[in-house]
Amino acid sequence: MADGVSTDGLRAVIADDQALVRTGFGMILAADGIEVTAEAADGAEAVAAVRRTRPDVVLMDIRMPGMDGIEATRRILADDSAGDVRVIILTTYDLDHYVYAALAAGAGGFLLKDVTPEHLVAAVRLVRSGDALLAPAITRRLIERFAHREEAVPSAELRRDLSGLTPRELEVLRLLATGLSNAELADRLFLSPTTVKTHVGRILSKLELRDRVQAVVLAYESGLITPGSS
Repeated sequence: MADGVSTDGLRAVIADDQALVRTGFGMILAADGIEVTAEAADGAEAVAAVRRTRPDVVLMDIRMPGMDGIEATRRILADDSAGDVRVIILTTYDLDHYVYAALAAGAGGFLLKDVTPEHLVAAVRLVRSGDALLAPAITRRLIERFAHREEAVPSAELRRDLSGLTPRELEVLRLLATGLSNAELADRLFLSPTTVKTHVGRILSKLELRDRVQAVVLAYESGLITPGSS
């Protein structure tokens, strides 16, 4: 939408029913060289925009008229033609109960709408690199609050068989789900950070998960760990 200061080619779609939010976020991203390929006022428009422009990242509001952000996220991530797109959920309230469903649907993390410009840009770049946009402690707090509530419908895609994991990989997954970062996992297991990263990568590959956020969700939904576990 505007010439920026970077030439890395990162492209984004912004989906929010508030025009001021779309405009403000668009200006912030464009100023850092991130191209906003399209804006959407509801979920259906977001799905169409992703199919049309094939962005790297989607900033997705949850509460929109018509198709909400959760359903739009499901459709986008289930569409092979969308490419390797990543979705960041936008929410007004910390631990909005809709966020759990969005993460289970495959979103790479969430941001509060009062995010600073610097954090917004960093978040888009982080998620594009393949990392999950949730601090481990926030991940655990979110999952523990909503994992076993009636309104948190488990995702069929996350009901995976854990029997293919080695004992070490199960241990890593269990500790990962308690909110430990890779560095903390390395200290706890007396392993190098590189080895931990390899284990996490193998877990994601074997279980066909997009990122560590889905791994945490799966650990709770499979019963490997329960709310309140340490």
